[in-house]
Amino acid sequence: MSERRSIFITGGGSGIGRAVAVYFAERGWFVGVADINEQGMQDTLGLIEGGFKYAHKLDVRDRAAWDVALAAFSTAAGGRIDVLFNNAGVGHGGPLAEQPTEEIERVLDINVKGVLYGAQAAYPHLKKTAPGSALINTASLAGIIGAPNMSVYCASKWAVRGLTRSLDAEWAGDGIKVAALCPGFIDTPIIEQTAKESNRTVKEGLIEAGVEVSPVSAVPKVVWDAVHGDRLDYTVGKMASRLQFLSRFLPGKVRKEMRNQGVGAEL
Repeated sequence: MSERRSIFITGGGSGIGRAVAVYFAERGWFVGVADINEQGMQDTLGLIEGGFKYAHKLDVRDRAAWDVALAAFSTAAGGRIDVLFNNAGVGHGGPLAEQPTEEIERVLDINVKGVLYGAQAAYPHLKKTAPGSALINTASLAGIIGAPNMSVYCASKWAVRGLTRSLDAEWAGDGIKVAALCPGFIDTPIIEQTAKESNRTVKEGLIEAGVEVSPVSAVPKVVWDAVHGDRLDYTVGKMASRLQFLSRFLPGKVRKEMRNQGVGAEL
């Protein structure tokens, strides 16, 4: 088995996944990226110097495809997977009463089932490299608070945090670390999209509302800390840290803020 540590990153074709891939590669790790966007993956690999990199097209909703992807990456990485960064996900907002069934199913299939399948498929690989191996799941600030007009997305990210806590207990005896990444709004392609019924991008709406948008460069160090630390939740951005604190010690204040602000998908 190779001595070089390795990380497999879903959603590695852009945004957070790309930034984390470059960060770990710069620190000597063998990096694997997975995505449905093949060009995005190649663009990510183009930012990584040297030959310790790998790309695999993967739809995280396909359980069998997970086994194939991880086996192929393990072989490429010298027989080891030290970290799965379960990062792939989709954003979503809008009143629950107006959500079509197919959109609800898409969010839950990718954000919940995809994370479950990844954890299940990665388990034997992470057990092999334990202690010191880790499963890092991308949750969200939306997995800490209940923001209006984000019920489906919030439900998916609360599920990710619940899974993280369950596996932290379940896998402790195996020496596998489990943690959740809980970013606020990050400057990625998702928030560059044009908001419904508006010519403004989501990012423009957030800034006008005075909501913090953190640069994607703020994320990789937090993921690194999660891999090497011992907490369950790792927030990114001052807003996420503040609301995590308030939700724990002053939950009534957070509830009042969510009811009064009514900013919908902007929180």
